[in-house]
Amino acid sequence: MNYLAHAFLARRDEGLMLGGLLGDHVRGLRALRRYPPPVTLGIRLHRHIDRTTDHDRQVKALLACFPRPFRRYAGIIVDVAFDHELARHWSDWAEGSLEAFDRRLRDLLVRNAELVPESLSRFMSYAEQRGLFAAYREEQELLHSLAGLGRRLRRANPLDRVGEIWPDVRDECAATFASVFPRIQSDVDNWVSRRSTITGS
Repeated sequence: MNYLAHAFLARRDEGLMLGGLLGDHVRGLRALRRYPPPVTLGIRLHRHIDRTTDHDRQVKALLACFPRPFRRYAGIIVDVAFDHELARHWSDWAEGSLEAFDRRLRDLLVRNAELVPESLSRFMSYAEQRGLFAAYREEQELLHSLAGLGRRLRRANPLDRVGEIWPDVRDECAATFASVFPRIQSDVDNWVSRRSTITGS
């Protein structure tokens, strides 16, 4: 899952949402100490979602269907592809428009600017320029985002050439998302409910 899916899955609570957005930018356990408990819980939820998704048998099968040399980077491709699918079918999953949800995310980050790492700020500036997250509906934006990710990786990679294989994996990505996402959503609801019971919140 990528930014949009993580934020959507945590949408019932702003602390969880903020933690969901921060998740890829906070490493290790010690780094969690600088964040308020609701945001820390959101970062932990982000990590839980990633582990659950990575170990899902259908996701594993999807990753295995990517041809070399793309298979090594299939996890990155699928993360962005799942955001693409969520954006394409937003009204099937969410109340309100994707544009309104996008504004909610940006307002949340502005109000908590002191907690936002520079790396996330740079991504959101890029998102502002590209019209994300609504633009994720478009395949060209998916491919553009993957090429940008590839340029930020230190080693040579084929992420700027995903367009070559996208027609071959597009339908399988869509079908896997449609099957897996409801299970992830249910798992998140259970995870949050258990922790709310423990903390008494």
